[in-house]
Amino acid sequence: MDIRDMQIFLAVAKEGSITRAAEKLEYVQSSISIRIQQLENELKTELFHRGRQGVRLTTSGEALKSYAEKIIHLTQEAERVVSDNSIPRGPLRIGSLETTAAIRLPFILAEYHKSYPEVDLTLKTGTTEELIHSILKYELDGAFVAAPVEHAELDITEVGIEELVFISGGQLSSIDRPEDKLRNLTLLVFRAGCSYRRKLEDWLHLEGIIPAKIMELGTLEGILGCVHAGLGVSLLPRSVVERATVQYNVHYHEISGNFLRTPTLFIRRKDTLKTAAVSEFIRVSRERF
Repeated sequence: MDIRDMQIFLAVAKEGSITRAAEKLEYVQSSISIRIQQLENELKTELFHRGRQGVRLTTSGEALKSYAEKIIHLTQEAERVVSDNSIPRGPLRIGSLETTAAIRLPFILAEYHKSYPEVDLTLKTGTTEELIHSILKYELDGAFVAAPVEHAELDITEVGIEELVFISGGQLSSIDRPEDKLRNLTLLVFRAGCSYRRKLEDWLHLEGIIPAKIMELGTLEGILGCVHAGLGVSLLPRSVVERATVQYNVHYHEISGNFLRTPTLFIRRKDTLKTAAVSEFIRVSRERF
């Protein structure tokens, strides 16, 4: 086995198709097929079940996938260790909540890029649950998520605090008695795995409130647009809502108590190298947040 075999194997496993993996890697399909067959012959086991709809991992393939991910990560980390001379440079893969990416990240990224132009930074958004999964799979170098997060394999740094508030359209001037009004309203939320959604559901349960309807939306703009149109209400960081009032006819309603004050965390795997690029990104984030 060599590193390229592992990269090809992982590409086929991720795409579920030799054809799509070949396109992604810019190889001819026959070359990918031959490399996979050679790898299976070398290991004396089938790694994929082949079918008309593509390929899927066998039990042996699933076992190899876990090791292959670690091998690729360690190879990339070895290159970073050798080349790292305390000057931030090279690739940096960051994940973020949509709300953090919309309000906090532009200023962080602008300052970071100005200070360290040799860093090739890429950004992926998702829910807290999705981002944790990506970190654990070595797909990201770090990510902004919402508390609480507890995992033995994660290094966790608090970078700031968000105050969560209810947001409604202009037609609803106040939510003075949420236990009454929210029962008759549609709640607009991100998909499952969102920490803000979980906080909202926990708060509703604590207050004994069962809303009329819950509607999932995939983007922050989708939620803001639907609130603006009077479709329902949502729970979002105050920083997001204050910025949104410039474009949308919305109001926010503060909720008393510390229950809806949520730390924003920067997470990374403990077993990965904390490069100069990562260290400086955390520093800039804490200062600018």
